[in-house]
Amino acid sequence: MRKHIASTSDPHLRDRRQLLRAAVSAAILIPGVARAQKAERVGSVEDLKGQAFAVDQTERRTLDRAAPLFINDLVGTGPDSRLTLRLGTDTTLRLGERARLTIDRLLVNAGGEITLQTGPILFNRPAGSTPSRMQIQTSFGLIAVRGTRFFAGQSAGVFGVFVERGRVAVSAAGTEVLVRAGQGTNIAHPGDAPTPAAPWGGARIRAAFESVA
Repeated sequence: MRKHIASTSDPHLRDRRQLLRAAVSAAILIPGVARAQKAERVGSVEDLKGQAFAVDQTERRTLDRAAPLFINDLVGTGPDSRLTLRLGTDTTLRLGERARLTIDRLLVNAGGEITLQTGPILFNRPAGSTPSRMQIQTSFGLIAVRGTRFFAGQSAGVFGVFVERGRVAVSAAGTEVLVRAGQGTNIAHPGDAPTPAAPWGGARIRAAFESVA
């Protein structure tokens, strides 16, 4: 009995080969598509003193001036380092040494979510800029931001939040404290409630701002 040998002109064979090529292409392209979807640029490095880096799900990048920043980036600074980030068009974050911060979500000029793991930050939006609803999650509590300039981080042996301009709402342990310009609040340990808003002394304010200068 003569065996049937499929030729390259066999339409069934061509269809199978086309399907195989499509499957291989999909296997190659899908990871790239997923990475492109995750790599949504939301800002850049504006200034840097010392060392800084960003980590995503695939790589660790050394940061320098003008380096891009993306959603889900974990941004960190080294010892005796300072880093200024520009997010969107109006929001600036200044990080002190040994800071760790994740950009969880950001809608340009509309708001977003950031997780501060360690280190001090100075959040700034210029007076008169479009209001932006931003949340900063920390191990001590949640900071709900309304267009403002404020410090958050270790200060005087506790976690402190001081508002220079505007206001923020600090929530922890079922308590929310509204902090206005010229006031600060303290959280001694994770799980503690924030103290009532009150003015900080000049020396403490200077020390807080110098930690991110």
